[in-house]
Amino acid sequence: MTFPNVTISSVASTFPNSFLANSSSTIGNTAVALGSTVTSIGNLTLTNVTLSSVASTLPNSFLANSTTTLGNATITLGGTTTSVGNLTLTNGTYTDYTESVVAIGNSSTTQTIALSNGTVQTVTLTANCTFTMPTAVAGKSFLVLIKSGAGNFTGTFTGVKWPANTAPTITNTASRMDIIAFSSDGTNWYGTASQNYYV
Repeated sequence: MTFPNVTISSVASTFPNSFLANSSSTIGNTAVALGSTVTSIGNLTLTNVTLSSVASTLPNSFLANSTTTLGNATITLGGTTTSVGNLTLTNGTYTDYTESVVAIGNSSTTQTIALSNGTVQTVTLTANCTFTMPTAVAGKSFLVLIKSGAGNFTGTFTGVKWPANTAPTITNTASRMDIIAFSSDGTNWYGTASQNYYV
């Protein structure tokens, strides 16, 4: 059929679905069938591309092998660390905190106080005891809970400054307790006593 001087400005053609199912395009090194649901493409280089949103899922093994350092403790991500040392917190608010308790046990005649395991120290006098204080560090404070045990024993603390320059006399009645509080300015330990609790 011959059409002289005919101009065709638009032609609409409908392709059957089977044309799509049998057609593919290669992206990167992946052949993608048109109409398919391919979600992974390899070896693809993108240039001048803006990504507005990318979601990445990391396997749990990434967490198990990753760490961060807080204070002087190395924390494994996903781990169960419950203790961090040498950490300075500024303007913190603490709710329902608990100090570590050190049960010294029976005093014997001499006892050196160490704060490395806790700032509440409990001890039962079983003899006249001299307590050696830890090194004075500015801002440090702690408590000593002294139980009298069978009674009739004394307790003294080395190098402590007391109110009115008078050290307390430890309660020597059996089954009583004195609570001695200490705080330091970096040079001296200062002590105050609350005494004669029934236990």
